[in-house]
Amino acid sequence: MKRLVLWRHAKSSWDDVFLSDHERPLAPRGIRDTPDMATRLKEKGVLPDLMVSSNAVRALETAKMAAKVFQYPEKAILASPSLYHASPHSLLKAIRQTDGGVETLFVFGHNPGMTDLIVALGSSLDNLPTCGQFGFVCSAARWQELNAHNAQFWFFDFPKSKGTNIM
Repeated sequence: MKRLVLWRHAKSSWDDVFLSDHERPLAPRGIRDTPDMATRLKEKGVLPDLMVSSNAVRALETAKMAAKVFQYPEKAILASPSLYHASPHSLLKAIRQTDGGVETLFVFGHNPGMTDLIVALGSSLDNLPTCGQFGFVCSAARWQELNAHNAQFWFFDFPKSKGTNIM
């Protein structure tokens, strides 16, 4: 059984108006929220076999901060330009390229693509908040087979919630 965790980047800063969208760093709230959210998963035994992230600064910073909590090697995070503001189709394509030996995959990215992928995989969600996590368990034997028929809701969590409710 495959497990997929879609994780929207944490709250980003708009302080430097001269930075491109791609280069925006995390805001203080994002820096505070990320380790807390990672700790919630770690305490439930949800740890990544592979972490893949958009190469945008705010997404990659979120992934790196989470990696510290998970004791996941920062150098092992796959940073992909194709995940920067990716469509649901592009996100799914990237996920389907994951090696079959990976059981738990964490993908760090952006809205609206993340929310749209959640809906495309058969769940209902209006908006994945910043630093929000949405998990699926997938009955597919291989990531290439992931679709709405074999992806089932596992959990949804975000910083202002009461904590991860993992099924």
